[in-house]
Amino acid sequence: MKAIIVDDEPKARENLQILLQDFVEGVEVVALSQNIAEATKAVKQHMPDVVFLDIQLQRETGFDLLTTLKDVNFEVIFTTAYTEYAIKAFKFSAIDYLLKPIDIEELKKAVAKVEKRMNHNVTSRLTQLVQNLRQGPSDMRIALPTLEGLVFVNVQDIIYCEASSNYTQIVTAQEKYLVSKTLKEYDELLSDHNFFRIHNSYLININAIKKYVKGDGGHVVLSNNVSLDVSKRKKEAFLNRIGIRNPN
Repeated sequence: MKAIIVDDEPKARENLQILLQDFVEGVEVVALSQNIAEATKAVKQHMPDVVFLDIQLQRETGFDLLTTLKDVNFEVIFTTAYTEYAIKAFKFSAIDYLLKPIDIEELKKAVAKVEKRMNHNVTSRLTQLVQNLRQGPSDMRIALPTLEGLVFVNVQDIIYCEASSNYTQIVTAQEKYLVSKTLKEYDELLSDHNFFRIHNSYLININAIKKYVKGDGGHVVLSNNVSLDVSKRKKEAFLNRIGIRNPN
Protein backbone atom coordinates (compact mmCIF):
# COMPACT_ATOMS: atom_id res chain seq x y z
CA MET A 1 0.00 0.00 0.00
CA LYS A 2 1.57 3.31 -1.10
CA ALA A 3 1.04 6.18 1.33
CA ILE A 4 1.61 9.93 1.36
CA ILE A 5 1.77 11.94 4.58
CA VAL A 6 0.58 15.56 4.42
CA ASP A 7 1.31 17.70 7.49
CA ASP A 8 2.79 21.17 7.92
CA GLU A 9 4.77 20.13 11.02
CA PRO A 10 8.05 18.32 10.19
CA LYS A 11 8.07 16.42 13.49
CA ALA A 12 4.50 15.22 12.95
CA ARG A 13 5.36 13.96 9.44
CA GLU A 14 8.43 12.14 10.70
CA ASN A 15 6.69 10.62 13.74
CA LEU A 16 3.85 9.22 11.65
CA GLN A 17 6.31 7.83 9.12
CA ILE A 18 8.20 6.05 11.91
CA LEU A 19 4.97 4.62 13.38
CA LEU A 20 3.96 3.25 9.99
CA GLN A 21 7.39 1.76 9.31
CA ASP A 22 7.78 0.18 12.76
CA PHE A 23 4.26 -0.97 13.61
CA VAL A 24 2.11 -1.30 10.45
CA GLU A 25 2.93 -3.96 7.88
CA GLY A 26 2.45 -3.46 4.18
CA VAL A 27 2.54 0.37 4.09
CA GLU A 28 5.23 2.17 2.08
CA VAL A 29 5.52 5.93 2.62
CA VAL A 30 6.40 7.30 -0.82
CA ALA A 31 6.24 11.05 -0.08
CA LEU A 32 6.07 13.62 2.70
CA SER A 33 4.32 16.92 1.94
CA GLN A 34 3.97 20.09 3.98
CA ASN A 35 1.28 21.93 1.99
CA ILE A 36 -1.43 21.46 -0.64
CA ALA A 37 0.85 22.33 -3.57
CA GLU A 38 3.38 19.66 -2.59
CA ALA A 39 0.62 17.16 -1.82
CA THR A 40 -1.06 17.71 -5.20
CA LYS A 41 2.23 17.13 -7.00
CA ALA A 42 2.97 14.02 -4.92
CA VAL A 43 -0.48 12.53 -5.57
CA LYS A 44 -0.13 12.97 -9.32
CA GLN A 45 3.40 11.55 -9.31
CA HIS A 46 2.96 8.54 -7.01
CA MET A 47 -0.77 7.70 -7.35
CA PRO A 48 -1.03 6.60 -3.69
CA ASP A 49 -3.47 4.14 -2.20
CA VAL A 50 -3.92 6.20 0.96
CA VAL A 51 -3.14 9.75 2.07
CA PHE A 52 -2.68 10.65 5.74
CA LEU A 53 -4.02 14.19 5.64
CA ASP A 54 -3.68 16.82 8.35
CA ILE A 55 -6.70 19.11 8.71
CA GLN A 56 -5.00 22.43 9.41
CA LEU A 57 -2.09 23.29 7.13
CA GLN A 58 -1.23 26.86 8.15
CA ARG A 59 -3.63 28.95 6.01
CA GLU A 60 -4.92 25.90 4.12
CA THR A 61 -6.92 22.85 5.16
CA GLY A 62 -6.71 19.23 4.16
CA PHE A 63 -10.14 19.59 2.60
CA ASP A 64 -8.60 21.92 0.00
CA LEU A 65 -6.66 18.99 -1.45
CA LEU A 66 -9.85 16.98 -1.98
CA THR A 67 -11.88 19.80 -3.49
CA THR A 68 -9.14 20.93 -5.88
CA LEU A 69 -8.18 17.54 -7.29
CA LYS A 70 -10.19 16.54 -10.34
CA ASP A 71 -10.19 12.86 -9.36
CA VAL A 72 -9.76 11.46 -5.87
CA ASN A 73 -8.65 7.89 -6.53
CA PHE A 74 -7.25 7.14 -3.10
CA GLU A 75 -8.40 6.55 0.45
CA VAL A 76 -7.88 9.21 3.13
CA ILE A 77 -7.17 8.99 6.84
CA PHE A 78 -7.42 12.43 8.39
CA THR A 79 -5.19 13.47 11.27
CA THR A 80 -6.16 16.28 13.60
CA ALA A 81 -5.38 17.69 17.02
CA TYR A 82 -8.98 18.83 17.45
CA THR A 83 -11.63 20.41 15.31
CA GLU A 84 -15.29 19.80 16.07
CA TYR A 85 -16.47 20.70 12.57
CA ALA A 86 -14.05 18.30 10.92
CA ILE A 87 -14.94 15.42 13.21
CA LYS A 88 -18.65 15.93 12.47
CA ALA A 89 -17.89 15.93 8.75
CA PHE A 90 -16.04 12.62 9.08
CA LYS A 91 -18.85 11.04 11.08
CA PHE A 92 -21.41 12.17 8.50
CA SER A 93 -19.49 10.32 5.79
CA ALA A 94 -18.06 7.45 7.88
CA ILE A 95 -14.51 8.57 7.12
CA ASP A 96 -11.55 7.47 9.25
CA TYR A 97 -9.71 10.04 11.34
CA LEU A 98 -6.95 9.91 13.93
CA LEU A 99 -6.58 12.29 16.85
CA LYS A 100 -3.09 13.55 17.63
CA PRO A 101 -0.99 12.32 19.34
CA ILE A 102 -1.63 9.26 17.22
CA ASP A 103 -2.26 6.01 19.07
CA ILE A 104 -0.56 2.96 17.53
CA GLU A 105 -3.58 0.68 17.90
CA GLU A 106 -5.93 3.27 16.39
CA LEU A 107 -3.49 3.69 13.51
CA LYS A 108 -3.48 -0.06 12.87
CA LYS A 109 -7.31 -0.16 12.92
CA ALA A 110 -7.59 2.75 10.49
CA VAL A 111 -5.16 1.15 8.03
CA ALA A 112 -6.99 -2.18 8.31
CA LYS A 113 -10.28 -0.44 7.43
CA VAL A 114 -8.65 1.15 4.38
CA GLU A 115 -7.30 -2.22 3.26
CA LYS A 116 -10.76 -3.77 3.57
CA ARG A 117 -12.36 -0.99 1.53
CA MET A 118 -9.64 -1.26 -1.11
CA ASN A 119 -10.27 -5.00 -1.41
CA HIS A 120 -13.97 -4.35 -1.92
CA ASN A 121 -13.41 -1.30 -4.16
CA VAL A 122 -15.41 0.94 -1.82
CA THR A 123 -14.83 4.66 -2.44
CA SER A 124 -18.29 6.16 -1.89
CA ARG A 125 -17.45 7.41 1.61
CA LEU A 126 -14.76 9.78 0.41
CA THR A 127 -16.82 10.79 -2.61
CA GLN A 128 -19.69 11.65 -0.28
CA LEU A 129 -17.44 13.69 2.02
CA VAL A 130 -16.19 15.77 -0.93
CA GLN A 131 -19.79 16.33 -2.08
CA ASN A 132 -20.79 17.43 1.42
CA LEU A 133 -17.91 19.88 1.55
CA ARG A 134 -19.00 21.40 -1.77
CA GLN A 135 -22.69 21.62 -0.84
CA GLY A 136 -24.69 23.64 1.66
CA PRO A 137 -26.07 22.17 4.91
CA SER A 138 -29.50 21.55 3.36
CA ASP A 139 -27.96 19.27 0.72
CA MET A 140 -25.75 17.22 3.05
CA ARG A 141 -26.00 13.45 2.99
CA ILE A 142 -25.21 11.15 5.89
CA ALA A 143 -23.82 7.62 5.88
CA LEU A 144 -26.00 5.16 7.80
CA PRO A 145 -24.18 1.96 8.86
CA THR A 146 -26.88 -0.72 8.46
CA LEU A 147 -26.53 -4.51 8.63
CA GLU A 148 -26.34 -4.63 4.84
CA GLY A 149 -23.67 -1.89 4.58
CA LEU A 150 -23.61 1.88 4.24
CA VAL A 151 -26.70 3.71 3.04
CA PHE A 152 -26.44 7.40 2.11
CA VAL A 153 -29.51 9.59 2.65
CA ASN A 154 -30.14 13.30 2.46
CA VAL A 155 -30.28 14.70 6.00
CA GLN A 156 -33.48 16.63 5.31
CA ASP A 157 -35.19 13.43 4.09
CA ILE A 158 -35.02 12.06 7.63
CA ILE A 159 -38.35 12.58 9.41
CA TYR A 160 -37.35 11.25 12.81
CA CYS A 161 -34.97 8.94 14.65
CA GLU A 162 -36.09 6.51 17.33
CA ALA A 163 -33.95 4.86 20.01
CA SER A 164 -33.84 1.06 19.97
CA SER A 165 -31.49 -0.10 22.74
CA ASN A 166 -27.96 0.55 21.38
CA TYR A 167 -29.38 0.97 17.87
CA THR A 168 -31.35 3.74 16.20
CA GLN A 169 -34.18 3.46 13.72
CA ILE A 170 -33.90 6.17 11.07
CA VAL A 171 -37.24 6.93 9.42
CA THR A 172 -37.64 8.65 6.05
CA ALA A 173 -40.76 8.97 3.90
CA GLN A 174 -39.67 5.94 1.86
CA GLU A 175 -37.68 3.68 4.18
CA LYS A 176 -36.78 2.74 7.75
CA TYR A 177 -33.18 1.87 8.59
CA LEU A 178 -31.91 0.12 11.72
CA VAL A 179 -28.51 1.67 12.38
CA SER A 180 -25.75 0.50 14.71
CA LYS A 181 -25.33 3.80 16.56
CA THR A 182 -27.11 5.27 19.57
CA LEU A 183 -29.69 8.05 19.42
CA LYS A 184 -27.30 10.23 21.43
CA GLU A 185 -24.77 10.07 18.59
CA TYR A 186 -27.38 11.18 16.05
CA ASP A 187 -28.52 13.94 18.38
CA GLU A 188 -24.95 15.26 18.43
CA LEU A 189 -24.61 14.96 14.65
CA LEU A 190 -27.98 16.40 13.62
CA SER A 191 -28.69 19.07 16.24
CA ASP A 192 -27.09 21.70 14.00
CA HIS A 193 -29.31 20.63 11.09
CA ASN A 194 -32.72 21.57 12.51
CA PHE A 195 -33.30 18.41 14.54
CA PHE A 196 -34.54 18.41 18.12
CA ARG A 197 -34.72 15.64 20.72
CA ILE A 198 -38.28 15.84 22.06
CA HIS A 199 -38.01 12.71 24.21
CA ASN A 200 -35.39 10.21 25.38
CA SER A 201 -36.58 7.99 22.55
CA TYR A 202 -37.21 10.50 19.74
CA LEU A 203 -35.17 12.94 17.68
CA ILE A 204 -37.29 14.76 15.11
CA ASN A 205 -36.74 16.93 12.05
CA ILE A 206 -38.31 20.30 12.90
CA ASN A 207 -39.17 20.78 9.22
CA ALA A 208 -41.27 17.58 9.30
CA ILE A 209 -43.72 18.81 11.96
CA LYS A 210 -47.33 19.10 10.75
CA LYS A 211 -48.97 19.80 14.09
CA TYR A 212 -48.30 20.20 17.80
CA VAL A 213 -51.07 19.07 20.15
CA LYS A 214 -51.09 20.45 23.71
CA GLY A 215 -50.95 18.25 26.79
CA ASP A 216 -48.70 17.55 29.80
CA GLY A 217 -45.90 17.31 27.34
CA GLY A 218 -48.07 17.28 24.28
CA HIS A 219 -47.29 15.45 21.08
CA VAL A 220 -46.29 16.21 17.53
CA VAL A 221 -47.75 14.89 14.31
CA LEU A 222 -45.11 14.54 11.61
CA SER A 223 -45.25 14.63 7.82
CA ASN A 224 -45.72 10.84 7.63
CA ASN A 225 -48.68 11.17 10.07
CA VAL A 226 -46.80 9.50 12.90
CA SER A 227 -47.61 10.95 16.34
CA LEU A 228 -44.78 11.18 18.89
CA ASP A 229 -44.91 12.28 22.53
CA VAL A 230 -42.98 15.30 23.77
CA SER A 231 -41.63 14.67 27.27
CA LYS A 232 -42.61 17.09 30.04
CA ARG A 233 -38.95 17.85 30.62
CA LYS A 234 -38.38 18.78 26.98
CA LYS A 235 -41.64 20.68 26.43
CA GLU A 236 -40.53 24.24 27.24
CA ALA A 237 -37.28 24.03 25.26
CA PHE A 238 -39.08 22.42 22.34
CA LEU A 239 -41.81 25.08 22.21
CA ASN A 240 -39.19 27.81 22.39
CA ARG A 241 -37.35 26.14 19.52
CA ILE A 242 -40.42 26.18 17.28
CA GLY A 243 -41.26 29.76 18.26
CA ILE A 244 -44.07 29.29 20.80
CA ARG A 245 -43.16 31.46 23.76
CA ASN A 246 -46.40 31.25 25.76
CA PRO A 247 -47.63 27.66 25.47
CA ASN A 248 -50.45 28.15 27.98
